[in-house]
Amino acid sequence: MVNRIVIAAPASGHGKTTVATGLLAAFARRGLRVAPFKVGPDYIDPGYHALAAGRPGRNLDPVMVGEDLVGPLFAHGSQGADLAVVEGVMGLYDGRTGAGDTGSTAQVANLLDAPVIMVVDAAAQGRSIAAVVHGFRSFGTVRLAGVILNRVGSDRHEQILRDACEEVGTPVLGALRRADAVAAPSRHLGLVPAAERRAEALASVEALAALVAASVDLDAVAAVARSAAPLTVTPWTPRAPEPVADGPVVAVAGGPAFSFSYAETTELLSGAGATVVPFDPLHDTALPAGTKALVVGGGFPEVYASALAGNAELLADVRGFGGLIAAECAGLLWLCKTLDGAPMCGVLDADAVMTPSLTLGYRDAVALSDSPLAPAGTRVTGHEFHRTVVSPRSGLLLSPASGAAWAWRGADPEGFATPTVHASYLHLHWAGQRGMAERLVRAAAVA
Repeated sequence: MVNRIVIAAPASGHGKTTVATGLLAAFARRGLRVAPFKVGPDYIDPGYHALAAGRPGRNLDPVMVGEDLVGPLFAHGSQGADLAVVEGVMGLYDGRTGAGDTGSTAQVANLLDAPVIMVVDAAAQGRSIAAVVHGFRSFGTVRLAGVILNRVGSDRHEQILRDACEEVGTPVLGALRRADAVAAPSRHLGLVPAAERRAEALASVEALAALVAASVDLDAVAAVARSAAPLTVTPWTPRAPEPVADGPVVAVAGGPAFSFSYAETTELLSGAGATVVPFDPLHDTALPAGTKALVVGGGFPEVYASALAGNAELLADVRGFGGLIAAECAGLLWLCKTLDGAPMCGVLDADAVMTPSLTLGYRDAVALSDSPLAPAGTRVTGHEFHRTVVSPRSGLLLSPASGAAWAWRGADPEGFATPTVHASYLHLHWAGQRGMAERLVRAAAVA
């Protein structure tokens, strides 16, 4: 099994993405084949990881796919790699609310039997860092192999921090100073995705590679990765037991407005026998030739509403499309009549608007209606993350009778489901529900 490390932190904002991306880029520039991973449902960080590593960034989310699939998905994504870097989520022991360490970085580190390196923002502390490090090392069962200090103010400050960590027997593997050149812009849902600022993102990754190479003992980090015990697990495979022969064309939306997608989604579609063809709703004026099914994932259509509305030819093509459609979150917004007043596809008789409120969290959902993705009664765990509201023009709340997609505790029925369309806010990791890809491809083949 590949050498591996997990990059964690006491809390969000300590610099995990900076360090993880920088390590990936620095090791790649040494000639190592590096495999990037992110704990949890985040789509944005893996985009930066992919630029640094030169291969897809992947997610390891035991809540979405189940803990039994974490190891196999890791083995699948790290095939052919010399080193795997797993970036954690939030604080080391933060997971799904009310579920202990489920979904946490610590759980994934234990499932992979991987050593942990903790990034600590030391900007406002000195010797007290020893208490922080000692506390994290003593709590739980992960193996904390060292720390990387972030936002160190001076040589003197660094020495105080190193001495403090030495007191509690935890090696310091690196110390980073402030570096404005590697900052990435943020907006209403976090960092701006790399797909929207590719040139600038590449420059940031190059700067991170140089910063980490100069500030972190890469040989020591590599030694920690090599210390991971052998992990015997069979790699996950996206190939269906009986893929469709001469499968249908499945168009998958991408580009800057629809950059949220798990790598396994297209792999599962291909594994089920589909011919997967990407397209960009911002620029392509028609669906790919021969399209039988359309998959539209997440992203930021609200940022590009004017440009999407201006692509009238594609909107009309989708509006008149007679095949199958599976859309989530951003895809749901694009299928509405309007988004913040701008005309969209009009497949759904509903309007979408931005709101100041953030909707965020895992959802245990049950399918209320048959759709191209799942039959009624299917149970899934997905994730919501948006600042928009979709309102059906009828003014009525969705219900099972009116074709809602999902229901979950504490909320009204959500989304739209018909025999040909599934559109919902709920993000799903199809590896945890692999029958969805097979169902969509088989239905498209006979549509």
